[in-house]
Amino acid sequence: KAGRADTATDPAPLSMIETWIELKPKEEWRAGMTPEKLMAELDKKVRLPGLSNSWGYPIKIRLDMLTTGIRTPVGIKISGPDLKGIADLSRQVENIVKEVKGTRSAIADRVQGGKYIEIVPNRRALARYGVDIGTVQRIIQIALGGMKLTEAIEGRERYGIMVRYDRPFREDMADLENVLVPTPEGAHITLAELATVKITEGPPMIKSENARLNGWVFVDLENVDIGSYIKNVRQTLNEKLALPAGYSLTFSGQFEQMQEANKRLSVAIPAALLIILTLLYLHFGRWDRTALIMLAVPFGLIGGIWGVYLAGYNLSVAVAVGFIALAGIAVETAIIMLIYIDQQVREHPPKNYNDLLGAVTHGAVLRVRPKLMTVSTIIFGLLPVFFTDGPGADVMRRIALPMVGGMTSTLVLTLILIPAIYVLYMGWIMNLKK
Repeated sequence: KAGRADTATDPAPLSMIETWIELKPKEEWRAGMTPEKLMAELDKKVRLPGLSNSWGYPIKIRLDMLTTGIRTPVGIKISGPDLKGIADLSRQVENIVKEVKGTRSAIADRVQGGKYIEIVPNRRALARYGVDIGTVQRIIQIALGGMKLTEAIEGRERYGIMVRYDRPFREDMADLENVLVPTPEGAHITLAELATVKITEGPPMIKSENARLNGWVFVDLENVDIGSYIKNVRQTLNEKLALPAGYSLTFSGQFEQMQEANKRLSVAIPAALLIILTLLYLHFGRWDRTALIMLAVPFGLIGGIWGVYLAGYNLSVAVAVGFIALAGIAVETAIIMLIYIDQQVREHPPKNYNDLLGAVTHGAVLRVRPKLMTVSTIIFGLLPVFFTDGPGADVMRRIALPMVGGMTSTLVLTLILIPAIYVLYMGWIMNLKK
């Protein structure tokens, strides 16, 4: 598809050419092939002079275009008062960004350079022949643009019947000048006698945001996370690009969405921890027990972070959601341990350090099986996500992986460290001696 589709939701210039590739089932792929490797191979083999490639998934690209207008992971929007100045800056930014590590391709929208056929009526000639401008415009509309006269109906099918000059009669400038325009007296005069037909340059497409003209640079990435890439690009542009007065640069695309997500997560994560902390204090009524249980959160984070690192995932909204869920589950498993240790200490008040150690050991041993069952249920319940493919599977893996890794570390650290910390703390509080 070249250009825009027949819908107002597809703001695409003629220079935007889209190609859809339907992949075979994964069972028929070469061994070791991944979507990333496939994109890299295609990017090397499928190249045309004057065009830059950007790769992605059709639905995701469409959503990105509807939300931010940018169809690549990163977009640079250049705002200013003049299209020519924006065009010059866009080309400079394109050349600079291409040199930044992690850039697969960069292409600036050409806001200038579009070719148009302009027909300028000669009012003196129109008055001489008694032809009004409306007649000239109607002839141009019908002969060159085409006009729908009626519609043919065949069952559920509808076909528009158009009237228009055949292509051989509108192929070049001389043909356009020979289009006949009727006069009130019934004579026909060529368009060349009534108007000037010429080719002019202009913007293929005009974009504006916040009441300012815009030009966009589309940047496709390769083997780099967006956050660090944007940091490098900002530094490089600050060093090599001099912005004239009245012009500005803003980053958009997935980076813009990432910023919005970070703002929400900066509220959601502290809010989730605060709710957990409040509920624990309302239940136990003591800050020492609440703080001891909250230690399970960093215990869980250790395994979750290792899991994300070993899987090669970058931090994303899905991963952050997995960590939020992990915090709740880790606290739940710590509560199971602490309640039974407290119960043993209350039922058998320790008189010395050895009595405290025995009560804590007995309470902890009683919770080994329930804790193993809880952790195993969570882990084995989430494991099928890692062996399935399909829509949403990638997102679910990023949510599930921190929980699986975190429950593993929580199991080990809670069984060992919480009883040990409890013994040290209670021994100090109760002033017990060995």
